[in-house]
Amino acid sequence: MSRPGLPPEPGPDEEPFSLGFAISRDAPGSDSVLTVAVALGANLLIAVAKTFAALVTRSASLTAEAAHSWADTGNEVFLVVANRRAARPPDRGHPLGHGREAYVWSLFAAVGLFVAGGAFSVTHGVSQLRSPEPAGDFLLGYAVLALSFLLEGVSFLQSVRQARADARVMERDLVEHVLATSDPALRAVFAEDAAALIGLVIAGAGLGAHQLTGSPVPDAVGSILVGVLLVVVAGVLINRNRRFLVGQEADPRVRAAVLRSLLAMPEVTRVTYLRLEVVGPRMISVVGDVDLAGDDTESHLAVRLRALEARVSSSPAVVGTVLSLSAPDEPSLTP
Repeated sequence: MSRPGLPPEPGPDEEPFSLGFAISRDAPGSDSVLTVAVALGANLLIAVAKTFAALVTRSASLTAEAAHSWADTGNEVFLVVANRRAARPPDRGHPLGHGREAYVWSLFAAVGLFVAGGAFSVTHGVSQLRSPEPAGDFLLGYAVLALSFLLEGVSFLQSVRQARADARVMERDLVEHVLATSDPALRAVFAEDAAALIGLVIAGAGLGAHQLTGSPVPDAVGSILVGVLLVVVAGVLINRNRRFLVGQEADPRVRAAVLRSLLAMPEVTRVTYLRLEVVGPRMISVVGDVDLAGDDTESHLAVRLRALEARVSSSPAVVGTVLSLSAPDEPSLTP
């Protein structure tokens, strides 16, 4: 039987159902764990260094960057929890698994980035505009920004490596895949690291302008710009997690591939309804109506349907499958 929450039981001689893409929950999941671990380590080191530099230099931009890095570090902890909880197997209380927990914890991380990173940086910058405070020890600030850029670059390259590999599988370009992927950890790390690199350039420019002009205004403006950048990134992440939480159809290319695979089965003559819903990172549920070959009795048809469900659920990316018989007057679907 392959109703949601029960283990699939394909026949011993049957090949696992193919989605048309080389998708596996295990290997990509391992990549996500590595990506988050690299980001967590890098952000923790960067946060400590930036905090020290901000205290010594009294730079508004460096203070905003320190808040940014502490927010990112906290976010990575949320993403670690998200990966662990989403990987738990289905049970009777959660027949489609716990995959959507990844979006809950990733949503918390995005809200944290919005508040602890974006809102704080904007508020601090405005405060510095009202009560300017000159900075000092600029060389230390530049050194910490350079070190941070190097560490953030290492983390960003890891997320790019994973995103490119997954994008090739899904036949997408890099940015399209990051925005569309069902893996919130990959999207969060990629977006946060990209924002961090841009923020470091802004902070460096603000600090440099402060040193050249002797005015703390450019530094304060740099803090505000960093905050605005983080608010925009957090808004995008919040919206993407919201969409997956309320339920989102799988990518049309995956749907077409599943439809082709169903029609390629000798026991399936038609498919008249197909709904693929994302229920977690690289996890989908399949609901459909099919017309089976032959003219069996009702009891035999039920057995064949259960066997077909088990075959579809044998794919590592399919959490649950529910198939019903098509009505004779229903139009057929085509890939």
